[in-house]
Amino acid sequence: MLRWLALLTCISLLYAANTNYMDVCIDGKHHKTEPGKEDALHGQCTPWKEKACCSQNTSEAAHDDTSYLYNFNWDHCGIMSKECKEHFIQDTCFYECSPNLGPWIQEVNQTWRRERILDVPLCKEDCEKWYNDCSLDFTCMDNWHSGWNWTSKVNQCPRGKSCQKFTEVFPTAKDLCEKLWSNSYKYTEDKRGSGLCMQMWFEGDNPNVKVAKYYADLLNSAESLCLHLLVLLLPLGIFWTL
Repeated sequence: MLRWLALLTCISLLYAANTNYMDVCIDGKHHKTEPGKEDALHGQCTPWKEKACCSQNTSEAAHDDTSYLYNFNWDHCGIMSKECKEHFIQDTCFYECSPNLGPWIQEVNQTWRRERILDVPLCKEDCEKWYNDCSLDFTCMDNWHSGWNWTSKVNQCPRGKSCQKFTEVFPTAKDLCEKLWSNSYKYTEDKRGSGLCMQMWFEGDNPNVKVAKYYADLLNSAESLCLHLLVLLLPLGIFWTL
């Protein structure tokens, strides 16, 4: 059995070592199957118009309160401030439109999507500003992916959960960025322009292309190294004596 497990591991690493992490779209509810030019993207989603995983309709819905995208109500604890809501719109645009999330895409078994993102490294400034601009707003949940009362088909605070300031629910910017969407994002100390973290906000050329390539190269290098080690070890009979 262990022999076959070793062989299957070797094959899977060979496949992974040739994975294309660049210019790919998440297999999600509203994503396109592949990125392409979208001249008519709306509002805060326009930075991705040259190569987008979202359509014009999706970009417009990203700006709507309780839109058809996910029926999610930003105002579940009172009217969210304009400054705070802009970050959630940008977050939606980033998730729906970016073709640069390949290194962090993971398969999931969910009714509404087959893939998600995990531990996307966000630049420190993006997390900090998001946190500061929402500091006076209110919410009742620290994980917005689950636990809501959906009986009205729109998310509402579940029984026993009271509305509190963001700063009470999320004590730090790290808590906000990492807990909000089940670790979809990872808080980093890296700065914008470092080439090591993803920017939700940008104008002009997309800086996230360089970041995605850096992490894609790391993944493919690591997977290739593991494969070569297995290839060297197998003839020595190490696995066959297990």
